[in-house]
Amino acid sequence: MRRAFTALAALNLLVILIQFFLAAAGAFTTVPNDESFDAHRALGYVTFLLPVLMIVFAPLAGLPRRVTGMSALVAGLVTIQVVIAKVAEGLGDDGGTTTAGPLLFGLHGVNGLIILAVSGTILRRTARRSAPAAEASRPA
Repeated sequence: MRRAFTALAALNLLVILIQFFLAAAGAFTTVPNDESFDAHRALGYVTFLLPVLMIVFAPLAGLPRRVTGMSALVAGLVTIQVVIAKVAEGLGDDGGTTTAGPLLFGLHGVNGLIILAVSGTILRRTARRSAPAAEASRPA
């Protein structure tokens, strides 16, 4: 079960890295702004679903509560991502005279980096926990 959790953690980290790629691709495309981030938005749902699955799998895998808590932290930070994006859109990201919307979108990027860091920590901790068990089962 620990290997399954570690696989989920690795998939979560991969999806987050893809999110950064899609955000950068959307920012530098010539497609209208509404359409340029469609793939980034769609994959955003997965970035919430995976940590929720990890919250369920962590206790089943016998992992410490800290790992479950960090998984919940990722899900919470992804929720904050949505709030930041919606508030920034509401404040005006349409090229108007206000700078509040673009500044909030900057926080969206910083929060994404925090999500990346916590997700990397989860993977590192669970991969390290899975590795000794695999080596102990090998013949000497």
